[in-house]
Amino acid sequence: MDVIKTQQISARSIEKVIVHPLVLLSIVDHYNRVARDTKKRVVGVLLGASFRGTVDVTNSYAVPFEEDDKDPSIWFLDHNYHESMFSMFRRINAKEHVVGWYSTGPKLRENDLNIHGLFNDYVPNPVLVIIDVQPKEMGIPTKAYYAVEEVKENATQKSQKVFVHVPSEIAAHEVEEIGVEHLLRDVKDTTISTLATEVTGKLAALKGLDARLQEIRSYLDLVIDGKLPLNHEILCHLQDVFNLLPNLNVTELIKAFAVKTNDMMLVTYLSSLIRSVIALHNLINNKMLNKEHEKAEDSKPFLKNFIDFISICRLLCQKRPTSHLFFFFSILLKCSYFFSQSFIFIKNPKEYFHYNNLLILFVKTKVLFKS
Repeated sequence: MDVIKTQQISARSIEKVIVHPLVLLSIVDHYNRVARDTKKRVVGVLLGASFRGTVDVTNSYAVPFEEDDKDPSIWFLDHNYHESMFSMFRRINAKEHVVGWYSTGPKLRENDLNIHGLFNDYVPNPVLVIIDVQPKEMGIPTKAYYAVEEVKENATQKSQKVFVHVPSEIAAHEVEEIGVEHLLRDVKDTTISTLATEVTGKLAALKGLDARLQEIRSYLDLVIDGKLPLNHEILCHLQDVFNLLPNLNVTELIKAFAVKTNDMMLVTYLSSLIRSVIALHNLINNKMLNKEHEKAEDSKPFLKNFIDFISICRLLCQKRPTSHLFFFFSILLKCSYFFSQSFIFIKNPKEYFHYNNLLILFVKTKVLFKS
């Protein structure tokens, strides 16, 4: 078996790739516009700067790209479009250069090395950043690679290029953080309530934390078993993380934490209780006001009609026809109980005046009938 040695082509190796949030948003928008709900991937150009082994990706733009699913060697990338777009970007910001290209993979493919070779004409050592636009697990959705050449000791075999993974991270300037925060604040799913969104976010964060802890545990187990070499830098980082955790064995800390938690929960409970009482108070007031308005509206036409009826009765009583008197007197007797019970609901002085006149007229009618 041949022994393989790897030697990087460029003079300086790439140690880290930093991707800014604007790049992620642009790539996701490119994918949603072109290849959403399909198995296709999208390809574009990454812009930024490289300094002391760190590639800072600050901008990007899409490039027309097509490939044959059955034959990976057949693909097309419009480099003329890329050159025209880059010339326009240079007019806006001359500090941004081509640093590589991106793909929505979500993993490496056979023709990626050929596409990578095309970008060697624009930058000596381009980087490939694969963005997982639909991640199944919580974490950084980026994976960065750069090409190195494998040189074999057997001179009869040709050297070939391979991709080498390089660490990547998400970082942003203060202005970018504020802009992205305001942008994402307006992006809401109307089909999901606010509470469900918060619970889903908490659950996803806890799952991500559990996955990271499991990864740390598996690494430490492999180091203990001697399957992996001891890396003091990783252990120092882990020690820094655990040093940030409080010592829960201290009695005073436990008591202070419990008191603080109880105070916070009490304030939350009281605020919720007050909010509920105010809501009930407003509901009762609204129902009472609506009931009063309904009674006032219903009583106006009834009073007017009844006053007209009594006026007719008075005219008839003046002529004293016996049949009419017996008829109207029976009706007035039936209405007397209603009027006697209605006084408790009368709040308008005008309505009280009408009821009083009706009762006086009713008494006069009885006296007239007896005479």
